Amino acid sequence: MSTQACTPGSGDDGADTGRARDWTATPERSNLLALRTIAWIATHLGRPVARLVLHPITLYFLLFAPPARRASRRYLERALGRPAAWADLYRHLHSFASVALDRLWFAAGRLDLFELQISGNGLMDRSVAEAHGVFLLGAHIGSFEALHAVGMSHPGLPVAMVMYPDNARMIHTVLQALAPDFEVSIIPIGQRGSALAIRDFLDRGGLTGLMGDRFVASDAVHGGSLSLDFLGQRTRFTDGPVRLALMLRRQVIFMVALYRGGNRYDLRFETLADFREPPAGAAEREQLVAATVADYVHRLEALCREAPYNWFNFYDYWPENDAV
Repeated sequence: MSTQACTPGSGDDGADTGRARDWTATPERSNLLALRTIAWIATHLGRPVARLVLHPITLYFLLFAPPARRASRRYLERALGRPAAWADLYRHLHSFASVALDRLWFAAGRLDLFELQISGNGLMDRSVAEAHGVFLLGAHIGSFEALHAVGMSHPGLPVAMVMYPDNARMIHTVLQALAPDFEVSIIPIGQRGSALAIRDFLDRGGLTGLMGDRFVASDAVHGGSLSLDFLGQRTRFTDGPVRLALMLRRQVIFMVALYRGGNRYDLRFETLADFREPPAGAAEREQLVAATVADYVHRLEALCREAPYNWFNFYDYWPENDAV
């Protein structure tokens, strides 16, 4: 579970598959000086000028980041159902760069810069009004930072991202420097007591956001994994977030904010599962977990086909040489 898309980076194109899939061990390849530079351009010269800078950045990664280019091509060929051209790779990387840049504006609360089309807002309003906390499950597709828009629309609502803290250290350093009032907290995973911290935050009526589209063998919530078909090939998905929601007896809301180009985002909130009155039997609970994860993967696959350039996992997501 993480809130950061895997950052495109350079490296050995022949790295072994197992190491490529261990995305938590991949060092953050963003350059702090580069981040601060583009952040300065964005805040002093405006978003339109900053977006112009994204084109040479995109071209650089397209030409000099073979692992990211390879991963993008493999994914896009599955999502598009055809060979991916260089223009497709460029569009994919540019979409990632655009969403990453817009994190600055979401963090600063500048929602006036965007056209936000929101569906399922009533579901969110009811969930917040119940004051039992809101358990959001998303994926590395579109902008999960748009979650801040939810907090802005509900003054006083505490918002927390559940993530591996070291995986996005530099970008969050820049965000906090540029937006001191940015109130999205981080609940770290991979540490003892993470599940209890999430429970306590929800009990205080907070909103927590988790990701479910990356499998980590040593997941902090001690979940397992399921082998499921995704875009034509089986791969592993963690059931940790779903098991956590079941253990805490929470309603799970699926959240996505698709980037539609320019300044347009499409935010959607849908009920994925309601574990507030779970079945008593162990077998029934296991079936419910498996069915919920399968539903999550089905929704994710549909989104990847609807908005293929929005999925940002630039590593060997499908183990090409491993049996799943």
